Amino acid sequence: MKRKLLIVAGPTAVGKTETAIQLATRFAGEVVSADSMQIYKYMDIGSAKPTPEEQARAVHHLVDVIDPSSPFSVAEYQPMAKAAIEDVFSRGKVPIISGGTGLYVNSLIYDMDFSAPPGDKEYRRELEELAKRDGSEVLHKMLAEKDPAAAERIHPNNEKKIIRALEILKEGQGRVKEFSESFQPTKDYDVILIGLERDRAELYDRINRRVDLLMEAGLLEEVKRLLDLGLAEEHISMKGIGYKEIIGYLHGEYSLEEAVDLVKKNTRHYAKRQLTWFKRYETMKWFCFSEKVSFEENMEPVFTYVKEALCGE
Repeated sequence: MKRKLLIVAGPTAVGKTETAIQLATRFAGEVVSADSMQIYKYMDIGSAKPTPEEQARAVHHLVDVIDPSSPFSVAEYQPMAKAAIEDVFSRGKVPIISGGTGLYVNSLIYDMDFSAPPGDKEYRRELEELAKRDGSEVLHKMLAEKDPAAAERIHPNNEKKIIRALEILKEGQGRVKEFSESFQPTKDYDVILIGLERDRAELYDRINRRVDLLMEAGLLEEVKRLLDLGLAEEHISMKGIGYKEIIGYLHGEYSLEEAVDLVKKNTRHYAKRQLTWFKRYETMKWFCFSEKVSFEENMEPVFTYVKEALCGE
């Protein structure tokens, strides 16, 4: 029987952190984060990082481990996460992946090799310079001319993905593969995929309330501290939602009220993109949570499903 890897995914503010902790408590598990912001040190509030109290309820891995001045990507995340998973398995525990960063989840459930990044470095530099000078929209138009279907799938602001797509096309691979064609499922373990969702109005209300709570908890002061540490908007870590908008306020681009509204709007848009991403996982078992009942009642069908999935052959 293959080892079982449990993954809890879904949009921001849906309830992944508490769900993962309760599953870890019920099934002797440990949590491995798949969140591209919570992995950074010092970025506690804006990333909605599990609190010390929450981390005390279940062992967490890959939270608060990378300096925010360091460039970090899925290529670095994958080996760290796999090492953490093996560590959890070695002690007879169940690894529970928790997070909403789709690429991080992909790197664990599909065979993705980051050892030798492909691409023409000179061509990549040319594209990066073009984007720096004229904006990523120009690159997106280039992609639309070469592969309209790929351009339809890739957001105009996703510069890295657009550049990679253009590189693939230059390498003569014909077209950029769709999600379903890109990866083969890993053979390292059996993956149990759990997706959490809520009624859209309820989810958006939770997002708005969470942003207000983050501001009350000191998000503005956290961003100021990070800037005092020498971080700047150019750092990858500071491009995260919640940080970039507050930086804009501090640079006088808009009022604090407008910055908060931007954080809320951008977070809602991000949640929508997360749902679109995870809905593509055909083996994902979805659970719709609701604030009309207690969290414990929401968890009951999840507990039942996971118990059967872990105990089954």
